Amino acid sequence: MDRTDTLPTTPAEPEGPPRTTTRPEEHSPPAGRAPTWTRPALVVLLLCTGLLYVWGLGASGWANSFYAAAVQAGSVSGKAFFYGSSDAANSITVDKTPASLWLMALSVRVFGLNSWAMLVPQALCGVASVGVLYASVKRWYGPVAGLIAGAVLAVTPVATLMFRFNNPDALLVLLLVAGAYATVRALETASTRWIMLAGVLVGFGFLTKMLQAFLLVPVFAGVYLLAAPTGLWRRVRQLLLAGLAVVVSAGWWVAIVELVPASARPYIGGSQGNSILELTLGYNGLGRITGDEVGSVGGGGAGRMGGGGGPFSGQTGLLRMFDGEVGGQISWLLPAALILLVAGLLVAGRAARTDRTRAGLLLWGGWLLVTGLIFSFMSGIFHAYYTVALAPAVGALVGIGVTVLWRQRRPRPAPVAGAPDEPVVVSRWQRWRPLAATVTLAATLVVTVWWAWVLLGRSPDWYPWLRTAVLVAGLLGAALILLAARLPRWLVPVVLGVGAAAALAGPAAYAAQTAATPHTGAIPSAGPAVAGGFGRGGFPGGRPPGGMAFPGGEQFPGDGRNGNQNGGQFPGFPGGGQFPGLPGGGQVPGAPGGAQAPGFPGGFPGGGQLPGARGGREGGGGMGGLLDAREPSAALRELLERDSDDYTWVAATIGSNNASGYQLATGDPVMPIGGFNGSDPSPTLAQFQRYVAEHKIHYFVGGGGFRANGGSSAAQEISTWVAETFTAQTVDGVTVYDLSTGADAS
Repeated sequence: MDRTDTLPTTPAEPEGPPRTTTRPEEHSPPAGRAPTWTRPALVVLLLCTGLLYVWGLGASGWANSFYAAAVQAGSVSGKAFFYGSSDAANSITVDKTPASLWLMALSVRVFGLNSWAMLVPQALCGVASVGVLYASVKRWYGPVAGLIAGAVLAVTPVATLMFRFNNPDALLVLLLVAGAYATVRALETASTRWIMLAGVLVGFGFLTKMLQAFLLVPVFAGVYLLAAPTGLWRRVRQLLLAGLAVVVSAGWWVAIVELVPASARPYIGGSQGNSILELTLGYNGLGRITGDEVGSVGGGGAGRMGGGGGPFSGQTGLLRMFDGEVGGQISWLLPAALILLVAGLLVAGRAARTDRTRAGLLLWGGWLLVTGLIFSFMSGIFHAYYTVALAPAVGALVGIGVTVLWRQRRPRPAPVAGAPDEPVVVSRWQRWRPLAATVTLAATLVVTVWWAWVLLGRSPDWYPWLRTAVLVAGLLGAALILLAARLPRWLVPVVLGVGAAAALAGPAAYAAQTAATPHTGAIPSAGPAVAGGFGRGGFPGGRPPGGMAFPGGEQFPGDGRNGNQNGGQFPGFPGGGQFPGLPGGGQVPGAPGGAQAPGFPGGFPGGGQLPGARGGREGGGGMGGLLDAREPSAALRELLERDSDDYTWVAATIGSNNASGYQLATGDPVMPIGGFNGSDPSPTLAQFQRYVAEHKIHYFVGGGGFRANGGSSAAQEISTWVAETFTAQTVDGVTVYDLSTGADAS
């Protein structure tokens, strides 16, 4: 039992047993109207966030051309809009549910096809996410906590990246933050309406990025079951209704897609059986956890690069969120969030079941831990930008934790003169809590700036003075926090400002660099190039040594850097060796020893040359068009547009990214054979031959295609048949077949 002292009772101190009685000012902000500065501060935060997310937005062009092509298709075809088709002729869909495409396609339909019309909705999702997060945290913890949470989310580097990009993550984050807000509102009054709204928002999160949205279902449900202020069976009934809301809001689209005959809709990209359920549970579901993703680019077994998800997944493990690939994206304030989560739960102690301090910490802490652990240990394909889903939880925990501990610093009120002499029991924690809270805040700041110093050191040539400045300012801020009780009141805001500046300087600098840098390709990453990863966390915006063009990358895994001495091999692909695991065959002219690079069924542009390889033409697209789009030359674009109105597809080529460049350049449908990886059976050889015989496809463009983990060989069969049946011509280094010549004979 704690050692106790006795003090006179005061009117402000309610009677009750020790360690279970909570004074309102300890766990929640004082009641009453918000300070006058609250609204101006929020406006400034949102304006600055909007400026960060919108400034120079058009520099990224089509960003991820895979989704840009689907946006273009949806803006001109209602059917493509509904299904999320890659092309307006509806040959195949993207490998995700289409809700994020709907938002961008509507904007493009109104404002025309351009980068701004496509990306501004994403930026607005970011500003809205910051605003909703502020509102969620402010309700229980006050405006300061809300502003801290919103600011942390706004300057998290991966958030800046994804709210300026056209991947589905921007809308997903907004829907999940809104779901958390609805859960907060439901917890206040045990509201059936609000908890069902949370279910609807999670359901639409599924329509945005499938099962990733469902990671938060057990968190929202568990916190509500624990803390809602009503009886147990009513809580259970309300959660069942919320579950029904999830099923209905997510399932209506799935039901339509499954019930419509396959002949009347596009092929479901990413599946091997033309099934949205297969895509949900396999390639985009359990396959991401286990690594068993048939038709993907490297899942299905642990490679030398670790993780079991192949070359784009990195090393799995508890520290994955802190490694060279991911750390600079999300982990700047992750240690602080974890420390403050534990400290906040200790403060809540044995509070009542419905205590809001504990409920809020469990809500946001559960979000962080469940999602973070899944990301850390998933063996399928994982990209660093997925971690944007952690940013709201990190921001909320930092805002809540700092505010709660700052209030705990206040010493216990002195006895009031003339109060009764009845003693009140004071626990050891109540006596020492101001010191403990102060030390915890200072230690959290020290850990934060130390970790920022480590992260900034991974880019030693990028503003090297910044890491020293952050460390010095942080240590000074921690020292001032320890002395804050003895400082004049007017100086306390300065202390807080120094601490906040030190904690946010690193991620804010990364965020500013991210906003100032164009990002394109399938694997974007925030911040400058770092040691210990694929350059900028994948292949973002650079090129590996040796001249090989991998748009979206700085370094080529296996080039001897970062401790990898494989001498140019591409480890992690099933089979090992030089470009292993790729179907088909073919020489790579200019490669050392004439290395084989099977698996580019359409052939390389320039008569077999690997794009960007020494001695070859700069075809773009990277890895056979897997990671980015090729931009056709004026001559090739003119050829593709010739008699375009006479054909359903002006061209066909292997892989969605390969096709997207031609489609975005011409504005006409281009068939992406095999979907994203070129490994989906869409179309089969027989279907393709029928399309050619019916004069529906004008040209076949060589290049593209990449299949590393099973999947269909239809793309290779089509490529072989085209090469054997039609005469090739070369246009600015790109191999093209005119399928209208001899189509009847075929």
